[in-house]
Amino acid sequence: MSPSCPISNRRIDTNLVRVISFQVLVFTVLFAVTHSFFFLYVILFDFTMRAVRQEQWSPFARAGKFILKQWQVDPKYSDESPKRFALYLGLATTFLITFIALFGYFKLASLVALILIFCAFLEVLFDFCIGCKLYYALQLAKVIKYDRNFN
Repeated sequence: MSPSCPISNRRIDTNLVRVISFQVLVFTVLFAVTHSFFFLYVILFDFTMRAVRQEQWSPFARAGKFILKQWQVDPKYSDESPKRFALYLGLATTFLITFIALFGYFKLASLVALILIFCAFLEVLFDFCIGCKLYYALQLAKVIKYDRNFN
């Protein structure tokens, strides 16, 4: 289903993405269980810092790089564009969860959080990125033009 490689001139370590996804998974589950805005704000801050390419301020990216360095895991690179699209979807989903929760609809916010939990779970366990698959499908449908430098 994926178009010919490379899609992007930029590469990303998928091992780092999986470690970050694990942290997103944990913090989202903690929000769903406790309804504490602290966990949402951390996720929002992290997604935002990575979306604006300020990874040095991303707590999840920093922790992930530290973990991978300690475990001496070799990087496994892939094209950045689909992962970046998935990052924007995660950011939008987290904004939606926060917006819903701010109005006091915690059950609905937790239900939407299940989407983020499910996507992060698939990324962590199976290296299966739903956002990436959606990105490829949108490219094939010509909704997203072929862009080697998706920002």
